[in-house]
Parts: sequence; structure tokens; C-alpha cells
Amino acid sequence: MVVVAGDRITVSTSTVVAEFERGRLLALRTVGGEPLLEAPADSPGLQLVYANQPSVDVLHKLAASVTTHRLSDHAAQFRLHGWEADGVITIREDLANGDVLVEPAAATSRPGVQAVRWSLAGVRDDLQVVAPFFQGVRLDQGDALLQRRWPWPIFWEAGLLIFAGRSGGWWVHCQDRAYRFKAVQISGREYALETEAYGPLDRSLGGGGLVWRLNAYQGTWQEPAGQYRQWLWQAYDLGAQEALRRPWQDDVKFAVSWFNGDPDTLEAIAERIDPRHVLVHFSQWRTDAYDENYPTYQPAAAAQELIAAATARGFHVMPHCNSVDMDPTHETYPLLRDFQYRDAVSRRLHGWGWDPEAGGVLGVPSSNLALAGNRRRKVMIKVHPGLSIWRSILSERIADAVQQVGTDTVFIDVTLCSGNLDNCLVENTTASEGMNKLIREIAALGGGLAVGGEGLNEITFQGLSFAQAHLLLSWHASADGLERAKGCPLGDFLFGRLCRTFGYSRLGGLNDEEVVRMQVHESLGALPTITVRNAAEIRCPNPAVARQFALAGGRG
Repeated sequence: MVVVAGDRITVSTSTVVAEFERGRLLALRTVGGEPLLEAPADSPGLQLVYANQPSVDVLHKLAASVTTHRLSDHAAQFRLHGWEADGVITIREDLANGDVLVEPAAATSRPGVQAVRWSLAGVRDDLQVVAPFFQGVRLDQGDALLQRRWPWPIFWEAGLLIFAGRSGGWWVHCQDRAYRFKAVQISGREYALETEAYGPLDRSLGGGGLVWRLNAYQGTWQEPAGQYRQWLWQAYDLGAQEALRRPWQDDVKFAVSWFNGDPDTLEAIAERIDPRHVLVHFSQWRTDAYDENYPTYQPAAAAQELIAAATARGFHVMPHCNSVDMDPTHETYPLLRDFQYRDAVSRRLHGWGWDPEAGGVLGVPSSNLALAGNRRRKVMIKVHPGLSIWRSILSERIADAVQQVGTDTVFIDVTLCSGNLDNCLVENTTASEGMNKLIREIAALGGGLAVGGEGLNEITFQGLSFAQAHLLLSWHASADGLERAKGCPLGDFLFGRLCRTFGYSRLGGLNDEEVVRMQVHESLGALPTITVRNAAEIRCPNPAVARQFALAGGRG
């Protein structure tokens, strides 16, 4: 039941009691009286977020007013008016499962709104945060590794957040099938849930349209995560996707990332483990240099021979392609240049370049002349995957390549890159929905392909069979405290039935940092993975490499 009294709304469901005042969540407790959240008096209320500017409170101290409106026995609203904006927070109960549903929205006459923000403050301090960040974390509230904004889906890989105790806790999630961009900002024990406006933001006057669900649970974090997984399967008809997976996918037990093409390395691997259990990410197999001249995928003669021989022995070799990156010097660029990713805030082109003499990773030049003259710096832009002509061109190029080399699996890079953009909608499609389409279309090529990708989230896992996972804030170098990310395989729990992860980089066991990276991957449920330079590192393995073979059932 939902009860309205003055400027308060109280929701009593079959599982929890939630008390709201002036749009803020004051308290959350179980029906048995166990407290889950008690907000401090100064906790924030509904806000509008502006890009690179301070957020504004809807209930500013000037001209602030709140009214409450009973809609039914099971729904009510706050209507908020302030100096800067006007807002509505609709609160309902779900009679089927006891969820408390909160839908915040706000509007203003001032353009430039990036998101509407609704905060949760005062979470019980003995509860830990379990979240789908980098395939799963379980950390104490206030941990330095959590303190940042986590945008969906590139960092916040599924729309749920669990507050876990020893024998239960509570969680917040959304059931969004419309690819709405969202984020959670974590500051100490405050969790700001944001619903983003689609770019371009310069004319945006508000945000909303996303429902957050709150509820308690008993048991381990797998209980709410299991409910979310069940929703995912129903929402996206993933049973049909399971039926499309290649028969050999579950037989894979070991992975090699960034294989350099040395045949003796494969021979050494075959001496320790049956090749039929081995997935090989082959990064330099084309006539072009790595990360140049995409989307041309012409196999080099030596690589073609190697893939044929390796496949005949049973190895599953994934030639490295790309999902959205392309070389702006490529012949197809004039056809696609109007549909490049542009940042929603800065409006700069998304992409990258590489120049060791200039410090390594570079941004994309804004000069058209520089775009056309820097292939040697591996400059890449990103094409919006909502664009049908791009998906058509890419599918054609990849289909030709895999047919030439004779493989039934392929790797397409940067599949995790699909956030909000200045040009968010192309052909009425967001980049995340477009990436989903792109992956599924490539998986359907020929007799069907097992597709590998970079990163993993609730959108990309639907079509991927394998994903090269990143570690927590640790791409090419490890973040301080990475070892605290061990032991919460939430991503594998959510996504593993469809898509299996393997490791990314620096997995040779050559120093303590690499050993920790391998241990974290192991604890998160990734396939045992190595990155090695030559066959000697296989035939005379260090303890960390030997452990990967042993974990896979091979000879350590």
C-alpha cells in the first residue's frame, strides 16, 4: 500500500517499507523492521546534471515547493518546483514481487541538461557494494576503487547495484529494454542514480523515463543477481541465442591473447594441452599492420597457412577485426564520415592514435588534414553502429576474410564502446542497440560464427560467445589496490551461460603485477589465459603460466 501524508509518501510492500519525504528516500527497512538505509538530514534530493558544470537542486532554497498526489492505493507522486527546475517523482509498488518503483524526472528552461539525478544516501555501513564493474566487485563502501562516476554500459556493465551483508541485504536495479543511458556516481556512502538525456545535449531541457526498483533479499548476492539474470533472459529472448552457440564453445578451457603468429608457440601449447580446448586471439594476421587500414581484412599468406594448419589440429583461431574503429585514410571513409562517434560533452571525435615518441595513446586529431595524414600513428575514428551501411560493409569484409582463412570464429575489437554521444541516435538507434545489431549480424554470417569481443556487458553478451575482459580500472597497467577486486564473479554469473571471458593483457607471470592480474582473472571466472612472446615461455613456464595450464586440465 502507498500512503500519502503531508509531504511524505510511505510504501509498504510484501517485503520492504520505504519512507520518502520531499522526493528523498528517508528510510528503507524490511517488513520485519531491519534497517537498510537511513538518510542523513542533509542528503541530496532530485537534481539536474549539467555537463562540466555544477549540478542544480530542483528544490532550490528559493521558491521551493512540494506537493504530493495520491494516484491509487499503489501509486503516488511528488511534484517539485524550485528556482532552477520542476520535477516529478512517481512512486509505485509492484504487487508481484514487492519492489518499490521510483521514476524521477525533471525539466527546466535552461538548455544543456545531461541527466536527472536521484540519490541514495545513508546505506547501512556494514553492507558491502556488489556491482557489475569490470566483471564484478565486492568492496566496502568508501573503498577508493569505487569513488567515481560509472556510466552504463561501458563501466557499469548491467543496471543493478547490490548492498550485501552476511545473510542478505537490498538492491536497486532497472528493467530497461530501451537502451537508455544511465550512470551511478559513488561518493562515499552516497549513490547518485542518473538517467541521461540522449545527445545532443545543447538543447536538452530535462531527463527521466527510467524506473529504479528497490527491494530487500535474503541469502547471498546470487539471489538478486539471479532475479536480474532471469529478467535478462526473458527480456531479450536469450534462450534462442543459446541455441545458436557453436557446439565446441563449452569445450574451450584455455585462451591465448595477442598471439603473434609464431607457429612454434602453438606447437609448444599443443605439447601441454589438447588444441581442441584452446582459443587463440590472433592479432597480426593481415597484410596491413595492426590497427591500420580498417575495415580491410586481407589475410597475409603466412597467416592464412598458419590458421589452416592450426584449425586442422583443433585450435580455435580468432582473427582480430574491429567493430566500429576505422582508418580515416580508408577508401570508405567519405561514405561514413558524417556518422563518427562524437563525445556528448566535448563534441570531439571518439577514437585513438598511437605514437610512442609522443607519450603513447593519442586522441583523435580535429584537423581534417591531420586525420588524412597519420596512418603511421594508427589514428582511428569510430563509426556509429546504428548506421546500416556500416554494418553491411563490415559484415561483407569479415565474411570474406573468415572464408579465406577457413575459420568459424572471429574477434571484433572495442565492442564495449557504446555510450551516450552527441550524435546519439542514428537511424533512430543508439550506439548500444547498434552494437547489439552488429554483433548479431556478424554471428549470423555464413554457417554461423562464434564471435569474440572486447569487454562484456548486458548488451554485448547477447551475441558474443567470448569476451576479452578488462580488470578493474587496469587496462594496460594495474590500478593501485587491484588485488581487492578478487573473488566476486558477478559478470560470469550474469553472462557466462552465453559468453565466456578470457584475459586481456600482461598475463605472462613475468613479475608480481602480472601474477596479480592472472589471479584476479581467475577469481572472476575467466578462462585460464596467457600472453607470451615465444615458445620458450611455454616449454619452460614460470609458476604463473604453469598454473594456467594446470587450471585448464593440461600439463602444468
